[in-house]
Amino acid sequence: MKRRRGAAAEPGCLQAWAAESQALTARWRAAWCSRQGPGRAAEREARHQRDGFRELLRRIWGLPAALPTLPLELTVLYNSLLFAVGASDSAIEGEAEGIRQGLLRVLEACGACGQDLSTEELWQKVLQEVTARELQAPLHRLGALQAAWWLAASRLGSIAGLFRLLSNAEDPGRACCREGENELLSLLKAWRVPAEEASLPLVQSTEHLKEILCTAAAFLQGLQELEAGNFATALSLFQEAAGGFCSKRVLAQIYTCLGCCAQQMGKPQTALQHLKRALQVDFQCLPALSHAAAVYRELGETNAELEALALLYEALGKKLPAAASSSPYFLIRTELLVDTPILASLLRHRHPSEVKYLLAQRCLQDGRVADAVEHYLDFLALLQEGLQQQVPLDDSSALPRIPEVILETASALEQAGRYQDAITVCEEVISRTTGLIPRMLRVEERLGCPSPGAGLVGRLLSQKKESLCYLAWRAAGYLHQGWAWAKLGESKEAITKFSRCLGDLLRLQLYGSGVEPTENLLPEVEVLQKIRLLSLVGRGMQFLDLGRHKEALLDFQYSLQISPGDPAAASYLVQALWKLNRKQEAAAYWQKFFKTHPGEDGQREGQGRSFPLYLVSCLKQAMFPHSESLARSIQDYLATTSWDPSS
Repeated sequence: MKRRRGAAAEPGCLQAWAAESQALTARWRAAWCSRQGPGRAAEREARHQRDGFRELLRRIWGLPAALPTLPLELTVLYNSLLFAVGASDSAIEGEAEGIRQGLLRVLEACGACGQDLSTEELWQKVLQEVTARELQAPLHRLGALQAAWWLAASRLGSIAGLFRLLSNAEDPGRACCREGENELLSLLKAWRVPAEEASLPLVQSTEHLKEILCTAAAFLQGLQELEAGNFATALSLFQEAAGGFCSKRVLAQIYTCLGCCAQQMGKPQTALQHLKRALQVDFQCLPALSHAAAVYRELGETNAELEALALLYEALGKKLPAAASSSPYFLIRTELLVDTPILASLLRHRHPSEVKYLLAQRCLQDGRVADAVEHYLDFLALLQEGLQQQVPLDDSSALPRIPEVILETASALEQAGRYQDAITVCEEVISRTTGLIPRMLRVEERLGCPSPGAGLVGRLLSQKKESLCYLAWRAAGYLHQGWAWAKLGESKEAITKFSRCLGDLLRLQLYGSGVEPTENLLPEVEVLQKIRLLSLVGRGMQFLDLGRHKEALLDFQYSLQISPGDPAAASYLVQALWKLNRKQEAAAYWQKFFKTHPGEDGQREGQGRSFPLYLVSCLKQAMFPHSESLARSIQDYLATTSWDPSS
C-alpha cells in the first residue's frame, strides 16, 4: 500500500530509526569513554559510525518528508555530518550539501519549496516561516554546524547573518552586540544552546560546538587582522581565542601568533613571553622556537639566538611524532576550522638544512668563524645525503641559492685560515657553472622585472638574470681563489685567478641610459661591478707586492673608473704613485680625494650598500691597511716642500 506524500512514517519505522540512532550514538559514547587518547582505533570507529549514520539517513530520505519524523531526521543528519568531518579530518565543502538537503525537506514537509534559493536565503526562509516548536532545537543545532562549515571557508559575514536569524528566532527584541565589541563573537556567545533530548542523543554536544565556534572565530579573525596590519585588534582577538576551548596544540599555535603580533607591534620582550608560553604548553611547537630566534636577533642577543637555533636543529633531528590535536572523539575541532595561508606561513616548520644554514650564516656574520666553518661543512654534508630530501624548494625557505652557500663556505674557510680548502670549495662552483654562461651577455643596466604575463619577453629577461647569477658565482669563485692564494703568499697564482675573474666579467656588455654606472643599477649588475672592483684591487695589491708598480697603478685607476668614490682603491692608487716616486701627484690626488670625500680613509667595507654575504670577507681584505702611515708620509712631504697642491 502506497503512503500518501507528506504523511507520517509508520510508527514502527520511526521507532526503529530512533532505536538505531540511539544505538549508534551509544556505541560512539562507549568508545569515547574507553579510549580517551587519539589513535587509529578512533579513526576506524569514526568511519564505521559515519557509514552507519549515512545508511540510516539514506533510508529516512527514501520516504517523503513529514513533520513528525523531522526532529529525528535532522538529528541523524547532524550526527552524520559530524562523523563526515571526523572521519575525513576536514570540513569538506561537498558534505555541507547535506544541510541544504535537510532544509529543503523541512520546507517540503511544510508545503513550501526553496530549490532556487542560495543557502543563506534558504536559512532565512526556514527560520522565518517554520514555527513548529519541536523543530527549533534541531534547526539551531544544524545552524551551528552550518556555521562550522562557513567558518572553515572564512565566510564570516554569512555566519553573522545566520546567528542574527537564530537570535531573533529566540528573542526578537534582544540586542546582541554593544558598541566596540566584536559582532560575530557577541552573536555566538549570545546564542542559547538548545537542550539535548534523551530520545535524540548527539555524538558531540552543541555546547562543545558553540565553544569551538567561539574559539575558532576569534582565532580566524585575529589572523585576518594580523594580515591586514591591525595588530592591536589582532592581539585582542588572539587573547580571546587563548581563553577558549581548544587542544594544547592549538593553544600553542595561538600563543605563537600572539608572539608574532607583539613582535610586529615593536614589543620583543612581550613576544618572547608569548613564545615561551607556547613552548610550555606544547614543547613540539617548533615554529615558536624559530620565531623566538628571530626576536633574539632583533634584540641583538646573538648568544640566545644561536642557542634557540641549536635547540631547534636538535629537536628537528629527533623526528618526534606529530603532536596530538584534540581528542579524535571531538569530531569538530578548532584546528579543522582554522586553516589559512597566513597561519600556515606563521607555523611553517623549518627544514633541518635551513636551520643548519641559519646557524652557519649567523656565526659568520657575528665573526664566530670556527663555528661558522663547522656549520657550513655540516650543511654541505647534508647536501651530499640527497639534494631533494635536504633542501626545501619553496619560496619561503631561508636558504639562498646553493652556489651562494658554497661561496659563503669558502669565505668562512678563508677567514679561518684554511686557504687550500677554500680554493677547493670554490672550484666546485667554477666547474659547475662553466657551461652555463653564454660567451657574450648583453644586458641593460636597469633591466626591469618581468611581469607574470610578459610571455616570451618575460622569459628572456628571466634567462638573462639567471645568466647574470651564474656569471657572478663563477667570477666570485675566482675572486675567492685569488685572495686565498694571496694569503698563502703565492702572488703569481693569485694574479692568475684575479685575471680569470676579470676575463670572465668581460663577457658582460652593459648598455643603458649612459648615467653613472654605480647609480641605481640592476642588483645583479651591481654585484658584478663590485666583484670587478675587488678583483682589480686584489690584483693591484699583488702587483705592488711584486714591485710591478705601473701595472698596479693601472688596476687601481680602472677600479676608480668603476667606483669613483671607493676609498680603498683611492688609497692604493696614492700608494702606487708614491712607490713610483710620483709624490707630487700622490699628494695632489690624496688631498683632492679626501677633501671631496671627507671621513674616507680606505677602511670602509661596503660603502653603505648591501652585498652578498660571500663578498664580505673580500671587502675586508680589500681595505687599505696603512691609511695613517700614508697620511703621515704625505703630510711630512707637504711640510718639507714649498709646493702647493691646490694651485
